Amino acid sequence: MKLTKEERAILDGKEGQTKAKIMQTLVEFGELFGAEEFVPVTTSGHLVTSFGIGLLKPVYRIMDEIIEAGLKTPHPFTVDPRPIDYKNVKCGLLNKLVFSKIMYSQQKHYEEQLSKIGLKNQNAFTCTCYLPEVGNIPRYGDVLSWAESSAVVFANSVLGARCNRNSGMLDIFGALLGKVPKFGLLTDEGRKANWKIEVKTSSLPEAQVLGSAIGMKVMEDVPYVVGLDKFLGTELDDTAISYLKDFGAATASNGAVGLYHIQNLTPEAKEFGEKLLNKDYKTYVIDDAELERVYKSYPVMWKNADAKPTLCFIGCPHLSFGQLITWTQRIGEALKEAGRKKVKVRTIMTSAPDVVEKFKTTPEYEKLMSYGVKLSSICPLMYTNNPIAGGKPIITNSNKLRTYSKSRYYRDDDIVKIICGVKA
Repeated sequence: MKLTKEERAILDGKEGQTKAKIMQTLVEFGELFGAEEFVPVTTSGHLVTSFGIGLLKPVYRIMDEIIEAGLKTPHPFTVDPRPIDYKNVKCGLLNKLVFSKIMYSQQKHYEEQLSKIGLKNQNAFTCTCYLPEVGNIPRYGDVLSWAESSAVVFANSVLGARCNRNSGMLDIFGALLGKVPKFGLLTDEGRKANWKIEVKTSSLPEAQVLGSAIGMKVMEDVPYVVGLDKFLGTELDDTAISYLKDFGAATASNGAVGLYHIQNLTPEAKEFGEKLLNKDYKTYVIDDAELERVYKSYPVMWKNADAKPTLCFIGCPHLSFGQLITWTQRIGEALKEAGRKKVKVRTIMTSAPDVVEKFKTTPEYEKLMSYGVKLSSICPLMYTNNPIAGGKPIITNSNKLRTYSKSRYYRDDDIVKIICGVKA
């Protein structure tokens, strides 16, 4: 890589050995992917490593070294959700012992480390940092040092910012250094689409299934989607943003998509249109039959496929404020239809701490609590991805959670019926 005098000085240790090691790591990372130079990070970071797993001893040593060197990020950063919430997501004694003494034994210590290097505040734990209540909202063209696949794909696609799919610790290093190697999705060429996706469904597709289908087909490539604007419109209103949040998370987890374009809707697609398509692009047509095929292909990972669910997670990624309102209304209507006052299946809805605080000021909050639903800000994946919780029959409307755990995916309409006891 071609380094400026300032960058060369950092690499040579003129600003301390810790910063030199960070620079060396990012130089080697950039050279691995053919980067020729660094570009400045222009806004706040978002870190994927939010969990104090006891085995991550090298992470805590590196964090201590960063703190001892007096390094802090130029902008306050946000971080992924916490893994545990004993108040709202109760677990048995064995679960609690495993979480507190083994899996997440360093949670308190790690959060203290994060605070010392630039954590925004104690409410900054969410995978949806870009929601207005949280406020880590990149502008069009901003260069980011983020990890968390669903946040990266949202920032790239819906906001028009620029970020590669970084791993944990690389996100911290880029945020601390204020520079990232320029390659991939940071370049104009890297943001062009290799796939044209033609949506030819009879109605608005389920976001999670459509995203899954596209992710599994294109993998890490960039898709250009046509036909979806017929259902979502041409403005990024709250409904479209919530839809694309869940759609993007599925593309990123069921595949490895870091950027997608929606014709007439997302900012770069509005600006450049089909000029974003590479000349040798491939085409993938998605109709009702294709979506049904994809949905039915999901394996059931439960030991007993006919078991009755004991837990339901709604909100991975975290729910938006509008989604909290909508889900409360849907659950209320379904309970009325079923002749019940409370949900039949223990249900946890997850959302960002700041979104939860806003939701608590609404009449819907008391209604949701009366239905027996719990509201939390944890990461459902961190809760379920272990032998004890993972062995239980858990259902979800999240294709991301389905992919990374043994949870069973159901579409939104089916989830509501199951948890409320509505007869088929």
